[in-house]
Amino acid sequence: MRTFNLSWQAIAALVLVAIAMMLPAMTEPEAIQIADPTVTMNYPYLGTKSLMLWLIVFGAAVSIYRPPLVVEAAVLFIAAHLAAWLLISGIAGFEGTALRPFFLILAAAWLLAWRCVTVLSQMKPNSQVVSTALRLFIPAIFGAWILIIWEAVTRGAGVPFILLPPPSAIGARFANSLPILAADVRQTILKAVLFGYIVGCASGFVVAILADRVDFLRRGLLPIGNMVSALPIIGVAPIMVMWFGFDWPSKAAVVIIMTFFPMLVNTVAGLSASGHMERDLMRTYASSYWQTLFKLRLPAAAPFIFNALKINSTLALIGAIVAEFFGTPVVGMGFRISTEVGRMNIDMVWAEIAVAALAGSVFYGVIALIERAVTFWHPSIRGG
Repeated sequence: MRTFNLSWQAIAALVLVAIAMMLPAMTEPEAIQIADPTVTMNYPYLGTKSLMLWLIVFGAAVSIYRPPLVVEAAVLFIAAHLAAWLLISGIAGFEGTALRPFFLILAAAWLLAWRCVTVLSQMKPNSQVVSTALRLFIPAIFGAWILIIWEAVTRGAGVPFILLPPPSAIGARFANSLPILAADVRQTILKAVLFGYIVGCASGFVVAILADRVDFLRRGLLPIGNMVSALPIIGVAPIMVMWFGFDWPSKAAVVIIMTFFPMLVNTVAGLSASGHMERDLMRTYASSYWQTLFKLRLPAAAPFIFNALKINSTLALIGAIVAEFFGTPVVGMGFRISTEVGRMNIDMVWAEIAVAALAGSVFYGVIALIERAVTFWHPSIRGG
């Protein structure tokens, strides 16, 4: 006998739809038309309001009826995203006129998408390919709905462009400014960030080995490292610009400073992670310091080292962009952000932010994949 699944998302979506049905108008032009039928005007959602409402009702009803998970996820996905597309496309040309039913329908569609993600998370596919696709698809839906809500709220509420442009405007500027964005990425990421990241992490790792070997360095460097890591970047960046000039080497110097000490502190802590019993066992085998280091202590320190690499992947990008605010050639992500803010081209600023976020996510993801391949033996990796 089939049982019903009274998910709270589906019930809440039905309640929001019921409230939206009781309110007469979704936009101000429609309210004017209802108040005075003699006035003839075009208004949005003339033929799509009922379709959006019934899409949400159908999706919620299917979810409550509890079909197979694949069917439920497919119906919820189609209903939520089609309703959202109709909602956003209908407000075009009538920005800033949305009334309460507009936002109620948006919230109801978002609840269906939430339920869709929940259902997808409950699936346990046998195929590794399908499992990997699900792991990618679920966060993609989550990220897409951040953009959908952003687009609908900014257009429906008429948020001033100077305060927060809609994602569609940012995407259009992104597509029309690819050569400029590519030049900025080449200057900031491919030169300053990569060079500074490699030098900073490598030097921090080498110094950590020396500090582990020489007790004097360990006692002297770690307190200094804690102090230097607390230095504000806005104080260091102008000094590096005066020392190394306005081009990318000064930005790479800032990145080196920001990445050196996290790697130093994490590596020193990781080298102490191996247990006393394991070290005693290595001593019974008459292992030298370097044999113990490479066969026991560095493998045990690998999670700490990769943790520093992942932290530095974001610190490096932040450091290079902020450093470009204090002097740079007429290219670079930080230079572009500071310049376009002065020109009130906020969509270009957001396009640069999107590029930085994408680059940082890819950088972090590459390090995480390398970590999984290198530390496959670690319980945290095996448990995943």
